[in-house]
Amino acid sequence: MGIREAKRQETARRITQSAMALFAEQGFEATTLDAIAAAAGISRRSFFHYFRSKDDILLSQQAGLGEQLVSALSDQPDGASPLDTLFAAMRGIAASYSLEQMRAIDAMMMSIESVQARKQANYIRDEKIVLEALRSRWPMEDDMQLRLAALFAIGVTRLSLDAWRSDGGTRPIVDYADMAFLALRGLSAKK
Repeated sequence: MGIREAKRQETARRITQSAMALFAEQGFEATTLDAIAAAAGISRRSFFHYFRSKDDILLSQQAGLGEQLVSALSDQPDGASPLDTLFAAMRGIAASYSLEQMRAIDAMMMSIESVQARKQANYIRDEKIVLEALRSRWPMEDDMQLRLAALFAIGVTRLSLDAWRSDGGTRPIVDYADMAFLALRGLSAKK
């Protein structure tokens, strides 16, 4: 990564962190773009080089799931099945979120209808990104199996979040991913 790209990523991270802190303190609707830009140490105009709206900041917390999975996949050793490798990558991502982070992000996302609609659309995009990575890593595997693995990865994310939310968000999200994976294994083991 070059210096320019590193600086761009650092600025995007600073904007996101500033916005999330302001959202938690003032609420999503009460937080202005000017306040976010000032807290991040940039101009309002510069803000739009990184994000189109406040919604985009929230979505950036979930968006990129496909890219995160692709990156985590590349860190996994060779030798396991696509599904097992994908699950190990997913566990690593899920374990990286603290309960406090999950609660704050989820509460904001669930409170804004426009963010919810865009979040659902992102899941389809993420499936495609994961599928391409799986095809690249396992070019000789059956495409139907790879498609199911990509679908599973995003589906487990959704299912895990729903179960976590239903239980009050008191346990780490990785526990719910583990339960979903065990449930899948149980389905395939039954006769």
